[in-house]
Amino acid sequence: MIQKVKLTYDQIMSKFQVNKPWDTIIIFVLNILLTIPVFLIVHQNTIDVNWFWHIDRILIFILIVVVIQLVLRAMRKIILISIFLYLVTLFVGTVFGGYGFKSVFEDYEYMLYFMSDNPNPQDIIISKMLPFPNKSKVLDAIEYDNPKVRSFAIMATTKHFRKSKDDFREYATIIQCFAVFKEINSRWNYVSDPKNKDYIATATESLEYLSGDCDDHSILMAACVRSIGGTPRLIHTDGHIYPEILIGTKKDFEAVNYLIKQVLFVNESKDKVVNYHIDERGQIWLNLDYTAHYPGGPFMSEEILGALTLN
Repeated sequence: MIQKVKLTYDQIMSKFQVNKPWDTIIIFVLNILLTIPVFLIVHQNTIDVNWFWHIDRILIFILIVVVIQLVLRAMRKIILISIFLYLVTLFVGTVFGGYGFKSVFEDYEYMLYFMSDNPNPQDIIISKMLPFPNKSKVLDAIEYDNPKVRSFAIMATTKHFRKSKDDFREYATIIQCFAVFKEINSRWNYVSDPKNKDYIATATESLEYLSGDCDDHSILMAACVRSIGGTPRLIHTDGHIYPEILIGTKKDFEAVNYLIKQVLFVNESKDKVVNYHIDERGQIWLNLDYTAHYPGGPFMSEEILGALTLN
């Protein structure tokens, strides 16, 4: 009886066994298919040490290939089942809006572009910063729930990047905030404060003529960004204030970096670096200053003294 059960099992397993040399070819192809999503997960959750040519990422990729290859060779008798389960998993993700074939392709495309483009990180340590100047006045001036502010922001989203928002739905809010950035920065007129006085204009006041100094611009930008669901913050230096927008994780930044350079601000960012800050929680922020022609443009070189985040 025991021998009969064993024989039946062997017969079943033999149905899923692939003859040589096809088993080796299939194992290698399946290895690459499995390595890509595994590598993306590892890549997005490990610190980038910024080695030359991203050697650390290459070594990680090779290590994953070797490990998966050994596992697949040990499982060669059920190789067809492995392929079937892999494809079914991606198919289900594609049909029901989860992680599917398109997600794997896009993540890999974003990651490769990010590695070749080499954006420029500039870390800041929030815990060591000074109190934000005129904090209460600035917060009151950021009238993100004012109908005029929201109407202006909505107008900008209908004017810029509407198709891109539909094509990249996962980052629709950030794309709409970039539309606000484009509208404000393309029309902003810098006007100094009264002599010997730090004048803080409200968002609606600056909105009337799209004019003012750096803190007026920052307040208006922050108000508009927050009015449509973005998370802005203001950075204070010794002689300047500028706005930033929260992008999120490293994975999010890889996608946004691709969108800036290849879709939304192609001409403005051509041959230029996307600069960013990383806060103490590992979250990534991009510069939206009036001096920048694309999100993540060059920072002012002054020392950062404080930050005011609008959650």
